[in-house]
Amino acid sequence: MNEVRIDKWMWATRIFKTRTIAAEACKKNRVMIGGVSVKPSRMIREGEIIQVRKPPITFSFRALKLTEHRMGAKLVAEYLENVTPREQYEILEMNQISGFVDRARGLGRPTKKDRRELEQFTDADDFDFDFDFDSEE
Repeated sequence: MNEVRIDKWMWATRIFKTRTIAAEACKKNRVMIGGVSVKPSRMIREGEIIQVRKPPITFSFRALKLTEHRMGAKLVAEYLENVTPREQYEILEMNQISGFVDRARGLGRPTKKDRRELEQFTDADDFDFDFDFDSEE
């Protein structure tokens, strides 16, 4: 086997959970070879470096062997080598430390933590208002 479709290879080596998701990532320009976005039907060869953007970082993998058949997780190391730069993992670490919740504003209910933070921020005891609404001046 000299060449294999990139979407099949990424699915087989467990980079993506399904082949459909792998193909969608290609169509959304999240998969690159040599800095060029590729289509799902692009044939890859051994030794090529595939870059996969999974926000917030871009993973890089070298294809050591080719396969079209999904394998167990223990065998993946024989088929690809992770060559992702250390800086990318530092970005991931910083993102996890920051505690940023990746939830679009206005979608869904706030979490219990969000509610507590909001209540702490808007605590009525912090404000000192002396309005007299009964008097007319």
